[in-house]
Amino acid sequence: MLSLILGVAVSLLVVILGTPLLIRLVHRLHYGQYIRQDGPKSHQVKRGTPTMGGVVMILAVLLGWCASALQRYTTRGTLPSWSAVLVLYAMLSMGLLGFIDDFAKVRKKQNLGLSVHAKFIGQFVFATIYAVLALMIPTKSGFPSAQAGMSFIERPFFNFEFAGKTLGIVVFVIWVNFLMTAWTNAVNLTDGLDGLACGSSMISLSGYALIAFWQTYHVKGVGHPGYSYAVSDPMDLTIIAACAAVACFGFLWYNSNPATIFMGDTGSLALGGLFAALSIATHTEFLAVILGGLYVIEAASDVIQVGCFKLTHKRVFKMAPIHHHFELEGWGEAKVVVRFWMVEFIFMLVAVVIFYGDWIVNSGLLL
Repeated sequence: MLSLILGVAVSLLVVILGTPLLIRLVHRLHYGQYIRQDGPKSHQVKRGTPTMGGVVMILAVLLGWCASALQRYTTRGTLPSWSAVLVLYAMLSMGLLGFIDDFAKVRKKQNLGLSVHAKFIGQFVFATIYAVLALMIPTKSGFPSAQAGMSFIERPFFNFEFAGKTLGIVVFVIWVNFLMTAWTNAVNLTDGLDGLACGSSMISLSGYALIAFWQTYHVKGVGHPGYSYAVSDPMDLTIIAACAAVACFGFLWYNSNPATIFMGDTGSLALGGLFAALSIATHTEFLAVILGGLYVIEAASDVIQVGCFKLTHKRVFKMAPIHHHFELEGWGEAKVVVRFWMVEFIFMLVAVVIFYGDWIVNSGLLL
């Protein structure tokens, strides 16, 4: 518990003290945000706002986790877990891709950075590396090989033993690519208003901190009462999720409306990659659809808008993603953000209740 508190404290301190330094640096380099011309007119005043704030958020998570790992090593001789390394790799690699995209935008002096194809290739490469490492490194981050004794939430959608190892590996790599691409793009689409993605990520990652913390005390083979989970190193996952949630909390001081800095694709892709990796590491890939419900709504609204326009040349929403639709309906930006936070908070509560209910059912406590 001390290591968790230390990690959270260091992350909060880094983001609170580091963000003003980054703002001054970005101002000096003239790395300001370029606003899309077809967006709401009220957003044009944001042109030139410092971006790439995701750099300090990533740094806060890394330093928070490192401080925690150092404390555990010096007091108990516990080495950092491979599960944590994999999850942090997902955050770092997707954050690097976002940084390249942000840097391309400020160099081109427009709102278009990497092309869609270039970004997709980057996501594919990094996600495939993650999948291969998850299968090679001795953790339980990949799909469990057996279905017996697993709860509904933990149960994988594909059985290695049934399909054969080679086919199972191929499907796992495809599955990881889908998750990484889907969640990074969903969080990226959510990052359209001051504080929207940051606050929503704080809520969803807090949910994962609760889930991983519960799994810490109910790991298979430890002998705790009730149902046990086949998860590797859930305490490390708890610390990372909590550090990320606190980093978002601290960043909101500067990112809330009117924002003095944006997280940019550096932050949104990093948070999306982290969310996807946590879902894989905790075996809650399907529960993540509820836990990250707001991201799903944002992404779905964009898909619906594009699909309907191509088919009928008519728009379902005044503008997509859906947060812009409500802006054009007359809602103030702050009102949209706060109400969307409330929606995400409800999704998080529902997901945690489902997770706990699944444990109760499998523990036989209802009998």
